[in-house]
Amino acid sequence: MKISNGAKKAIMIGTLCSVSYLAVYIARNILSAVTPQMTEVGYDKGYIGTISSVYFICYALGQLFNGIVGDRIKAKWMISLGLMLAGISNVLFVFFIDVKMLAPAIYGLTGVFLAMIYGPMTKVVAENTDPIYTTRCSLGYTFASFIGTPAAGLVAIFLDWNGVFFVGSAILAIMGIVSFVVFSSFEKKGLIQYGQYKVKHKEKVGGGVKLLIKNRIILFSLISIITGIVRTSVVFWLPTFISEYHALGSDVASVLFSITTFIIAFTTFISIFVYEKLGHNMDKTMLTMFFSSAVFFILTYFIKQPVIGIITIVLAIMSCNGAATMLYSKYCPSLRDTGMVSTATGFLDCLSYIGAAIANLVFANAVGVIGWQNLILIWLALVIAGFLIVFPYKKLFGKKKKQEEQSLENEKEEI
Repeated sequence: MKISNGAKKAIMIGTLCSVSYLAVYIARNILSAVTPQMTEVGYDKGYIGTISSVYFICYALGQLFNGIVGDRIKAKWMISLGLMLAGISNVLFVFFIDVKMLAPAIYGLTGVFLAMIYGPMTKVVAENTDPIYTTRCSLGYTFASFIGTPAAGLVAIFLDWNGVFFVGSAILAIMGIVSFVVFSSFEKKGLIQYGQYKVKHKEKVGGGVKLLIKNRIILFSLISIITGIVRTSVVFWLPTFISEYHALGSDVASVLFSITTFIIAFTTFISIFVYEKLGHNMDKTMLTMFFSSAVFFILTYFIKQPVIGIITIVLAIMSCNGAATMLYSKYCPSLRDTGMVSTATGFLDCLSYIGAAIANLVFANAVGVIGWQNLILIWLALVIAGFLIVFPYKKLFGKKKKQEEQSLENEKEEI
């Protein structure tokens, strides 16, 4: 079977973006993977929670700023510089970890630099691949983002916590160089072009903000916050949850973290399968995913047996991540004609990580006060909120109203 030129182009661009994004997610999951090790050698969970919260806030604000910049500067520069600078700040963090006024700031810089990648990457894919391949490409680097978590956990099994940071930095630096060289090559070959899409409808709808509101940005902003807390903050505390709640120890927790997050990586393909089975309907897919997540969190609350309990919480996370897949693999690329893919993606990711940052700080301090089991109820409440936000009130009640009006008209005709 002959592969079309469009498909070949999508494969080349998608592969480059996926590998680059894999490096990002290995680096950004290191602190989570080594938290059990760090707490065992004396680092306080509250201190680690503070560092992670600063990181998430900086990453969130970086997404917002870099998303806007990414609509104006070539992806080659944004992605390669982001990877290189993140690698440098990651190394500096290890050397200044014990300086409590400085370490969070340095790790926050890592977040700012890593935030230079996603918005421009989504834009370059959306603008340089046919719509049929755009979703496949975005699925590729979404899958890579999930694979980055078990990869970080795998490195944590074999190395001390500081060694894991050094390995992550090396990966970032290497990918920074590779991405610059390959992007340059793609530009010369004409595989990647910039500026094909502008905000054509600005004058008609009163500006870019109104254009995004017309495209349901408010609804997806709320979904971004909820899924961001689950896919980022809950996953961040997953190895510690396994280690403490199920009393399995840090070594076992690291192994299970790698296995479970590897399984979570396949969420992207499962959610697209569900999406296609539900008639390519984003709203129905998200509704199904939030409902499933709520059911699995309820089971997690009641089940104390470690193996089954870990399985249910993983399924709860996967289900919620399915809603996030709709957000980033379907909704964001669909904004191509607005010329604001990077801006919108950066804005949504910003909200996602602001939510995660606040949640991470709350979760770190709440564990000691309310315990892990009550924390599960908070996670349950989040996905129930997601379900209620997506629920089609207008369609449901609008249909009822129409039926009532039709019934009234029928009665009048009979009279």
